[in-house]
Amino acid sequence: LRRRVSLSVALVALLVGALSAMSPARAQNQAQDLTTEPLVFDVVQISGFVDRIVADFIETSIDNAEASGSGGLILQVNSTRAVISDERLVELAEKISEAEVPIYAWVGPSGADARGTVAQLIATTDEIGVAVGAEFGETGEIVIPESLLMPSFVEVAESLRKDTVDEETVTTFGLADRDSPTLAFFALDLPGFASEIDTSGDEAVRVPVSPVRFSKLSLFDGWMHTFASPAMTYLLFLIGAALLIFEFYTAGVGIAGVLGAGCFVIGCYGLDVLPTRPWALALLIIAMLGYAVDVQTGVAQLWSLIATACLVVGSLFLFDGFAISWVTLLAGIIGISVSMISGMPAMIRTRFGTPTIGRERMIGTIAEAAEDIKREGVVTIDGAPWKARVNRTTPIAKGDPVRVIAIEGLYLEIEPEEGGARDYREMRGNHADDND
Repeated sequence: LRRRVSLSVALVALLVGALSAMSPARAQNQAQDLTTEPLVFDVVQISGFVDRIVADFIETSIDNAEASGSGGLILQVNSTRAVISDERLVELAEKISEAEVPIYAWVGPSGADARGTVAQLIATTDEIGVAVGAEFGETGEIVIPESLLMPSFVEVAESLRKDTVDEETVTTFGLADRDSPTLAFFALDLPGFASEIDTSGDEAVRVPVSPVRFSKLSLFDGWMHTFASPAMTYLLFLIGAALLIFEFYTAGVGIAGVLGAGCFVIGCYGLDVLPTRPWALALLIIAMLGYAVDVQTGVAQLWSLIATACLVVGSLFLFDGFAISWVTLLAGIIGISVSMISGMPAMIRTRFGTPTIGRERMIGTIAEAAEDIKREGVVTIDGAPWKARVNRTTPIAKGDPVRVIAIEGLYLEIEPEEGGARDYREMRGNHADDND
């Protein structure tokens, strides 16, 4: 019996020891299961010019990725130019190079470009991928320190200074070690990106397991980024200036004035963000002032010709380093010139030709020519000068009395006091009475 008790005690002790030994192993396995949870990767979409808003957005995205323990941040790039200062560009490059999480760059989708200093910027990332049909290069003068750039990029920097390369040449140059036709293919082979083999179909397919979070600019920042594009900046500036001129020549403040002020302010913001030539901007301002002079007279004269010439030259050379598309140029030049020469004077004549102005009392009054008038000139009524237009080809000498027969916009329509159409009508009426 004593032997049986001793044997039982020994078995219990052995079982307890085995369970105790298994507990740390089980805890270790559970910890391993927790650590094998797939990492989350972040994707930031960059399109258009890299301006102050986009630069701040990239830095904020890096901070958020570090705080959330992201497996990496992928910059999806389709940009041909950075419009920030070289100092700001270097700061952004240092932020990317010193990030606690891996930063990758994929130029895509097909047809995308990474040019200029944007190409230099993504050369500071840990790995580059280029989609089929995308281009990379035309880096220009290197402004980012070589210590922040990929060694492979530094070796081929001279070849990329003036030329772009496709996805195959990027791999040949050693900037990428694999093909990346899509963002999914690029992400699948990134370090830490979890994937699995799906055998449910006819062929085994490798599918991603790591979650991917896409980020983009907020609504307001997205609007301001769009407004700061060359086409929007150019058109908003011209439209805003034209509406302000129209509102200046109309009575009161209305929707046109508010809308014009908004467009003008946003256009000025875009001009502040984008690299512009001051002399070209001055030509656009002169053009709008020249149009305003002839809008006041109601007839396109010398100032309209000067304004149109300034508008064309200023539009062609407004931005430094890049040009506006021909569609945008034609829309701006033709739209503004036609509206300022023809449309706006007609609208103002309609505005001031309403009975509310109260100038109908002058119809039938006798005025005095303040100068020799062949077609258009100035007459005075009670000492006040008025723009006038002769309704016939009869020349009027300075000091001759004239009769106001109609009002058209800003102009008084006049005729000679004697021998005008009114006298002929009266003579014809008297002759008819004599026949009766």
